[in-house]
Amino acid sequence: MNSYNKNDMDRRDFIKKSTLAASGGLMLTTPLGRMLESPQEDDKHSPSSENELRVLLINGSPHAKGNTYLALSEASKTLEDEGIATEVVHIGVQAVRGCIACNQCHQRSLGRCVFDDDICNRIVEKMGHSDGLIIGSPVYYGQPNGSVLSLVQRMFYCSGDTVRNKPAAGVCVCRRGGATAAFQTLNMPFQMMNMPVVSSQYWNILYGMSEGEASLDREGMQTMRTLAHNMAWLLKKIHAGGNPDYPKREQMQAMNFIR
Repeated sequence: MNSYNKNDMDRRDFIKKSTLAASGGLMLTTPLGRMLESPQEDDKHSPSSENELRVLLINGSPHAKGNTYLALSEASKTLEDEGIATEVVHIGVQAVRGCIACNQCHQRSLGRCVFDDDICNRIVEKMGHSDGLIIGSPVYYGQPNGSVLSLVQRMFYCSGDTVRNKPAAGVCVCRRGGATAAFQTLNMPFQMMNMPVVSSQYWNILYGMSEGEASLDREGMQTMRTLAHNMAWLLKKIHAGGNPDYPKREQMQAMNFIR
């Protein structure tokens, strides 16, 4: 995008938010299931303390209350029992544009995507105030939902500092197969951003087709609770001294194979 016009962006953003507020197309949910249907209501959801550790959970399913939501809610509830604040964000059913490699976010040092007409920059802002990240997605053809992939790729590229060093985990829900491939895909960006990948007692996979079926997967739900306990443990260790204790690293030496 070579001719960036902030007024045009602001106008599109206003139209977008007005449409979403009217239609409820973009909805945020708390662990207790309260539906937040507008940016104004969303602003009310905040941690009770500035020093409270927080984990952002992204529901990458088009279904606000489907099986991916059940999996993330189980992790969210366990984190809150551990004293960790959580927020579950549903990406909704509105289009999430893919990265077009314009590189404007880096050239202009924006810290956000130059396109401001979907949920990406709202998630970037929330991630800036979070200490950990869990991304959940249904499995489509052995892959995560395309919208959540577009979100992750833009979010990590335009605002790497908001995710770097923060513990993360992927969660996948499937009817029968393909979850291990989708799970691997979700985890690969974490490893590129120096994000500690939080483990569990098994891969973070749950099974269910119809809405609510994932709750019958006892081992899968236990895996979510174990994941949350491990996430809480790691976050408390990292922040034990009051400030995050991240390792020192060398300056990256990027190298292209073709010169």
